Amino acid sequence: MANAPLRSARFLGIKITPLTQRRLHNFRANRRGYWSLWIFLGLFVLSLFAEFVANDKPFFVYYDGGVYMPVFQDYPETTFGGSFETATEYKDPFVQELINEKGWMLWPIIRYNHRTVSWDLPEPAPSAPNGEHWLGTDDQARDVLARLIYGFRISVLFGLVLTVFSAIIGVSAGAVQGYFGGWTDLLFQRFMEVWSGLPTLYLLIILASVVVPNFWWLLGILLLFSWMGFVGVVRAEFLRARNFDYVRAARALGASNVTVMFRHVLPNAMVATITFLPFTLSGSITALTSLDFLGFGLPAGSASLGELLKQGKENLAAPWLGLTGFFSIAIMLSLLVFIGEAVRDAFDPRKLFAGAPPPEDTAADAPVARQPAAARGDD
Repeated sequence: MANAPLRSARFLGIKITPLTQRRLHNFRANRRGYWSLWIFLGLFVLSLFAEFVANDKPFFVYYDGGVYMPVFQDYPETTFGGSFETATEYKDPFVQELINEKGWMLWPIIRYNHRTVSWDLPEPAPSAPNGEHWLGTDDQARDVLARLIYGFRISVLFGLVLTVFSAIIGVSAGAVQGYFGGWTDLLFQRFMEVWSGLPTLYLLIILASVVVPNFWWLLGILLLFSWMGFVGVVRAEFLRARNFDYVRAARALGASNVTVMFRHVLPNAMVATITFLPFTLSGSITALTSLDFLGFGLPAGSASLGELLKQGKENLAAPWLGLTGFFSIAIMLSLLVFIGEAVRDAFDPRKLFAGAPPPEDTAADAPVARQPAAARGDD
C-alpha cells in the first residue's frame, strides 16, 4: 500500500496532480514546518482584524433601536444623546451612561489601539505590565500589546507585498536573461553588478531628509534592490533548460518565445523560486524592522516592531519593551524559517520520489522532468 500510485485529488477545491500530492505529503511530514505555518497564519489572520481585538472604540453599539459600528465610522456625540457635534469619546463615563440607558456596547478584548494614550497610569510611563496593560506601556503611555498586534500586521503585509513584487520582477528578469543569453545576458549582468553596488541605506537617508517616508515610499525604494535575489536561480534554470528537447519541440511547433518562456520553461524554474520565497519574506520583514529601529522607516507614531526595539534600547529601565520586541521578532522569523525548511523538503527531488513507483512506459535512463504540452504533442 505504501508504494501504491497516487491518484488525482483535490486541494482547496483545486484538482492537483500526483506530483503535487507528493509535495503536500512531504510538507506535512515536516511537523515543525507544518505547525509553524498554521501558527503563523493564525497570528496573521488575528492581526488582520486588529481593530476588533485592540481598539479604543466598541466595535458594535446598539442604541435606541439603531445599530452602529464605530470601528468603521465616527459618530458625533449627539447621536447618542450628547451635546457635542464632535466624535464620540466612548470611554467617557457620561457617554457610557447615555448609551447604557437605551442600549449596550461590545468592546474589544484590549480597549486601546496603537495610538491611544493612557492618561490614568498608576506610575509614570513607561509603566510595568498589569491587569489593564498586559505587556505594559511604552514611553508615551501607549499600550504595548496593542502596538505589537498592529505592528505585526504592518510588518507581515509589508514583507508579503515586497516579496510578491520582487518575485515578479526578478523572475521576469531572470527568464529574459537565461532564455535569450548572449549580449542580453551579458549587458543585464553588468547592469546588475553596478546596481547592486549602490548604497541602499544612504539613499534612504537622503530621501528621508527630502520627504517623509511612508509605507509605499519604503516599499518602492526597497523594491529597487530586492528583486535581484531571484534573478540568479531563475537565470540558471533557463540557461540549463533552453536547449532541452521539449523547448526545441515547442519552437518547432510554432510557439512564440513568450509562450515557451512562461508556459514551458518557467514551471520548472518556479521550484527553486517557491523554495526561496519564505526566506525572502523573512528578509523583507527584517529590512523594515531595521529601518524603523534606525529611525528611517515608517512615520513617527506608526506601530512598528523596530520602533518597539528602539524604545527598549532607549529605556533600559523598562525591560518589557525590549523583551517584547525581541521575542516577537524572534518567534516570527523562526516560524518563517521553519516554514521555509518544510517547503524546501517538499520540493527536494531526493525526498519527492523516495518510495514512489517508477513511471510506466518510460525508459530506465529517462530523466525525471515535467514535459510541457507542446513537447508531448498535446493540444
